[in-house]
Amino acid sequence: MRPSLTSSRRTFLKTAAASAVASSAVAASGRPVGPNDRVRIATIGMGIIGFIDTECALKVPGVELVAVSDLYSGRRTHAKEVFGDRVDAVVDYRDILARKDVDAVLLCVPDHWHAPMSIDAMKAGKAVYCEKPMVRSVSEGPEVIAVQKSTNSVFQVGSQFASSVVIQALKESLRKGDIGKLHAIEARYNRNSALGAWQYSIPLDASPETVDWDKFLGNAPKRAFDADRFFRWRKFYEYGTAVAGDLFVHLLTAIHVATDSQGPTKVAAMGGRRYWNDGREVYDLIMGLLDYPETPAHPGFTLALQTDFEDGGGENSSFRFIGDEGVIDMSFDAFKVKRVGIAHESPEQILHGYNSVETFSNEQQAAFAAKLNKEKGTGPGPAPGNPAPFSSPKGYDARYDHFVNFFKSVREKAPVFEDAEFGFRAAAPALLCNDSLRENRMIGWDPKAMKITP
Repeated sequence: MRPSLTSSRRTFLKTAAASAVASSAVAASGRPVGPNDRVRIATIGMGIIGFIDTECALKVPGVELVAVSDLYSGRRTHAKEVFGDRVDAVVDYRDILARKDVDAVLLCVPDHWHAPMSIDAMKAGKAVYCEKPMVRSVSEGPEVIAVQKSTNSVFQVGSQFASSVVIQALKESLRKGDIGKLHAIEARYNRNSALGAWQYSIPLDASPETVDWDKFLGNAPKRAFDADRFFRWRKFYEYGTAVAGDLFVHLLTAIHVATDSQGPTKVAAMGGRRYWNDGREVYDLIMGLLDYPETPAHPGFTLALQTDFEDGGGENSSFRFIGDEGVIDMSFDAFKVKRVGIAHESPEQILHGYNSVETFSNEQQAAFAAKLNKEKGTGPGPAPGNPAPFSSPKGYDARYDHFVNFFKSVREKAPVFEDAEFGFRAAAPALLCNDSLRENRMIGWDPKAMKITP
């Protein structure tokens, strides 16, 4: 279970003092950082997100990088160029796990390695920050959860919006009933460029001599070396989780935090490859429809998800939380509430507007008007006021907050903000969207037991 915000985080939300938080030389608990507070980390996988995560983690006071691991020699070289020669750079992640001076590992590897490395790292006694999605397939989830519980490990999934002040403020807005009873959510995460569609650049020296191809494959089917598959692995089902696994999981994380939901009971998806005919196996457009039952935490609602890699209108991410009294329009940085509510027609609109009364006989129209006047129809009520919009502080980075929360857990064994159960409940519906699209069927899901249902 994710903990609620601490009092210090509530203060941060109210004061919007992100820059002060980022620059203060204190540990996550608020105590000055001392020698015993130091957390030594190692990053496994120095691709794009590996460098981003490492640089962000090192902004948290008291965090020190001691080692990295990557299968491409050029990235090992660049890690030393960026972080210094004192940082050890190795090929095999198991050499990282064997080190006594590593307290925590950041797993920034292809999706097919998330579960195996998480399990190995927890069994080796390391705290684990695993990039989303937590697993590549639904079948891997239970074992990761079981190992976290049996080892009592600090394990946090890296979908940073679980710690975002924007999502926490949204959660409070829904709790207060700013839009009445929630019944529908629309969320999208669109892109419109080659880089956004994972056509990342390949180094000129890519070869079997500079890449440990066999280690990359792991349990995936054996193939001859293919630089496209190594450097653009998200395009292939054998290593990645397609568009839904990469991006739906962010949307689902935010929605599950905001609503306290454990997940949907029905999942259906459609899509296909519409534009990026570049040799990829996976689709570039997907739309998902997920049904959430009523629970003690939230009313029943239906969720529509979309990711489109060829959105000619421009790259965008957005949410609409729709209730019977209003709508919240949200990005990952801000949201605003618009309250209109259900329209209540005036007697004049009922009698003479776009309604069936004027199709009645004159006698029935007169009788209906007399009855309506006697009942004194309420007519439209006063327009409700809208709460003030919420925006994250200038320069705010939810990823930084997510690392602050992770290292607080490492130092103090405090509950993490996105543990294995939460991470699996966010990943599973996204992965089921992939299955639904490929199998052309709706899939049932038990969000409490975390199992596929007939």
